[in-house]
Amino acid sequence: MLEVQDLETRYGRVAAVRGVSLAVKQGEIVCVIGPNGVGKTTTLLSIVGLLRPARGTVKLDGQSLVGLSPDKVVRRGVALVPEGRWVLTEMTVLENLQMGAYSRRDKLEVAGDLERVHRLFPILHDRSRQLAGTLSGGQQQMLAIGRALMARPRLLMMDEPSLGLAPLVIEEIFRTIRTLRDSGTTILLVEQNAHQALLVADRAYVMELGRVVLSGPAAELREHEVLRKTYLGARAASR
Repeated sequence: MLEVQDLETRYGRVAAVRGVSLAVKQGEIVCVIGPNGVGKTTTLLSIVGLLRPARGTVKLDGQSLVGLSPDKVVRRGVALVPEGRWVLTEMTVLENLQMGAYSRRDKLEVAGDLERVHRLFPILHDRSRQLAGTLSGGQQQMLAIGRALMARPRLLMMDEPSLGLAPLVIEEIFRTIRTLRDSGTTILLVEQNAHQALLVADRAYVMELGRVVLSGPAAELREHEVLRKTYLGARAASR
């Protein structure tokens, strides 16, 4: 479905992403893990059109996304849940969800997708008229995911969905990720929480200093000695 080859993205003279290649097959959850500042977010922003790569290709179903504006990338079937959620704080929960479907014209199906989001996150239905800025962090993350789903993406990209959330909320978010995959949504997940990401993913890529340094089935990487020491830490040691 998604093919990224030899991607390089720069901030001025600094290359934040240096020759990254990755692929996501239909129906998979693929995660990208690594410490802060290694280019994970830059990779997602390059895929969705918010940054323009200096080199490389990004293809969805064989069609190039490079050079397309973000709204056109969304129309192609790619949606991003950004790090930090980026909810529209002065708009209601319902208005935020409706914004996710701004480019769609199939009103009856939009209504059905709104019901689907409400089934996933009943709290969003209960708080439809509440300003998004008054929600808790976990509720805002649910809203950000719901808003992305309103675009009816074939590929859903999520950037640090567990960041800053309480453990119980993190568990709920990852249950939702599994549910979305089981219902047919393909997911590219960027996460610092390597333990949770590798539990939910089918395959994984590890990034360091703007490059992919390791990749493979998530189950195998969970047993990788260096990863267990570097990213899984106490969890691996306590097994």
